[in-house]
Amino acid sequence: MSIACELPVLAPEEAEHSARLEARVRDEIARSGGWISFARYMRLALYEPGLGYYSAGARKLGAAGDFVTAPEVAPVFSRCLAAQCEEVLRGLGGGDVLELGAGSGVMAAELLAELARRDCLPDRYRILDVSADLRERQRATLAAAVPRLLDRVQWLDRLPEGFTGIVVANEVLDALPVERFVVRGGVENALGVTAQFGRLEWSEARAPAALAGAVRAIGRDLGSAWPEGYTSEINPGLADWIAALAASVCRGVLLFVDYGLPRREFYAPERRDGTLLCHFRHRFHDDPFTRLGLQDITAWVDFTAVAEAGQAAGLGVAGFATQAHFLIGCGLGGFVADVSGLDVVSRVNLSRQAMVLTLPGEMGERFKAIALAKGYDSPLRGFAVRDLRHTL
Repeated sequence: MSIACELPVLAPEEAEHSARLEARVRDEIARSGGWISFARYMRLALYEPGLGYYSAGARKLGAAGDFVTAPEVAPVFSRCLAAQCEEVLRGLGGGDVLELGAGSGVMAAELLAELARRDCLPDRYRILDVSADLRERQRATLAAAVPRLLDRVQWLDRLPEGFTGIVVANEVLDALPVERFVVRGGVENALGVTAQFGRLEWSEARAPAALAGAVRAIGRDLGSAWPEGYTSEINPGLADWIAALAASVCRGVLLFVDYGLPRREFYAPERRDGTLLCHFRHRFHDDPFTRLGLQDITAWVDFTAVAEAGQAAGLGVAGFATQAHFLIGCGLGGFVADVSGLDVVSRVNLSRQAMVLTLPGEMGERFKAIALAKGYDSPLRGFAVRDLRHTL
C-alpha cells in the first residue's frame, strides 16, 4: 500500500531521541556490511533498550498517544474477554491469567473487576511486558481501578513454567518483527534496509535460503505463481515464539485478538503492496524510516501461520472468528442490554462501544480472534456463534 499523510512536527527532544536511535541503526548497518534485514530493523525500531518504541518512555496509547486499542475505546471488550476467561478457568478447575503486552493496564483492570463480579478470580493475574515504562503505568492503573485486587497481579520478566490457565494477547502479534519480500522475475528478493545519502531507505537483495523457501512454500499453498513485483510480509520468528508459549503451558488456552486475515486473503493478488503500517499520533502511513523510535510499526497477521505454528508446537486450534462474532459469543448482547442503573449518556456510550467493536467498517471484521489449546478440549463460547477454522 502507499499511504501518505502530513505528520506533526517533532519537538526538539523527540527529534534528538529519534536521531540517537537512527545512529544506532546506522551503526548496525555498517557493522553488517551495509545492509540489514527488515526484521532486524523492526526489532531495533521497536525494542532496542532505552530507544525503541516499546522500550522508551513515550506515551503510546489513548488520546495523547499514537493509537487506541479495543480495551481503551470500549471497556465492554474486556468484560466479554472475562466471560471467556471464566469459562476456561472453571473448566480447568482454577488457574492463572497471563496477559502478554498489557499496554496501559486498562484491560487487566477491567478483566479482574469482571472476574471478581463473576466470583471467578484467577489465582494470579500475570503480566509479561517488555516496557518498564508501561509496567509502571499498568501498576498505577490497577492501583486506581482495583486496589483490592492488586496483590493478585504479578509482573514477569520471562514466560512462566508449568502454566495452567488462559493466556490473552490483544494486539501483540502485529508488533512481532516481520521480513518483507518482493518477487522479481519469479525470484524471491528480501527488502532490507540500507543507509544512503544521509537517510535510511529500502534496499533489495537476494533472499536468504530460509526466507526464499518460506515464500515459495506459501506460493505452493496458495496454488498460484506470485505476480511480478508482489510485495508482502512474513513473520520468521512466529513459530519459535508460539513454541516458547506452548512449552510454558501445562494446560490451558492461548487467545489472540488482532487485525489480520487467513492466508488466502492475506496474500490475495490485490494486496500486492503488503500490509505494513506505521502509527504516529493517530495518523497512519507506510514509511517506517521516519520518526524512528517514536512511531509504532506493525503488519497484519497471517492467522493461517498462527494456526500452523500452534499445531507444530503441539497445540490444537480451538477456534477462529471475527472479533464481532467472538464478542457476541462471549455475551456482548447481554452486556449491552443490561442498562439498569445507567443514565442516558452511559447507555448511549455502551451502544457506541458495541458498534465500534462489531461493525464491519470499524473493528468487527478487521480484527479476528484465534484460540490455541493444550490439555483443554471443551468448546469455547467465543466461537459458538460462528467458527471460521475452515478458512485457515
